[in-house]
Amino acid sequence: MVIDIHSHCYLHPTPFVTRFLSPEELIKKNKELGIDKAVLLPVVNPEIYLPQSVDEVLDICKAYPDNFIPYCNLDPRALWNAPNAPLYRVLDYYKNKGCKGVGEVMPNLPLMHPMVQNLFGAAEEVGLPIVYDGSDQLTGDFGLYDDPGLPQLEHTLQRFPKLKIFGHGPVFWAELGKLKTPGERGIIFNLKGNQVGRLPEGKIEEEGSVPILLRRYENLYCDLSDCTPVAALSRDKEFTKNFLKEFQDRLYFGTDLCNIDMEVPQFDFFNGLLKDKTISQEIYDKIMYKNAEKLFGL
Repeated sequence: MVIDIHSHCYLHPTPFVTRFLSPEELIKKNKELGIDKAVLLPVVNPEIYLPQSVDEVLDICKAYPDNFIPYCNLDPRALWNAPNAPLYRVLDYYKNKGCKGVGEVMPNLPLMHPMVQNLFGAAEEVGLPIVYDGSDQLTGDFGLYDDPGLPQLEHTLQRFPKLKIFGHGPVFWAELGKLKTPGERGIIFNLKGNQVGRLPEGKIEEEGSVPILLRRYENLYCDLSDCTPVAALSRDKEFTKNFLKEFQDRLYFGTDLCNIDMEVPQFDFFNGLLKDKTISQEIYDKIMYKNAEKLFGL
């Protein structure tokens, strides 16, 4: 059994940047990979792609209920571009429609921006987990900005203790170990629109903010989708063994599939850890599906 906590698809082809899979293509791809169910995250922030409606995702999940789990999403500037907008009313509406979470939240605003905090507060009030992607810069990128060390994430965890927050993406996973330079925590776009940058490499000499925050705040969870967690967890096998054992109940397998040719190194990575007994079958099963089953009440 495998549940993908983080995936995307569109009913109609997108004209630029990337070519998302259709529902039928994603079902076929998941079958090839061995994925039984996938969470569909609507893309609503214009910084990253053309906005997608939550209702499109709900229609897809209604057509293929055995394959997909719907999330809702909402740009924090929605309704009237103010920090007192009643975003909870929209989230509650979609929760009653069957949505199991909120995300992927990706506006290029500070995480502590009042309108972003309003969205996180609305998710806590409604009782939905939230997943966001981060950035190490403002403008020219997508994702919520945080400073080195993730202080804005820590303050958000403190402010909303009943909200399950899923860390995801390079800015989050770069902080598995202590940073050598702030610039190695994100991938940026160059002036021609190509992605450049670097991520931390080498043995982890000192733990970073991620394990410290996980230890301090029980409402922080880990989204293992895209290539960055694999890159981070591949740096130091002994560190990874201890990390996966300590936080086994808050780790969730995912792919972040954005196009049909995208590589999914997570399977080889976690299967390899199981094969060489770095992790037990119990930890493997929690990561691959049991934690998701518990989260969604499946």
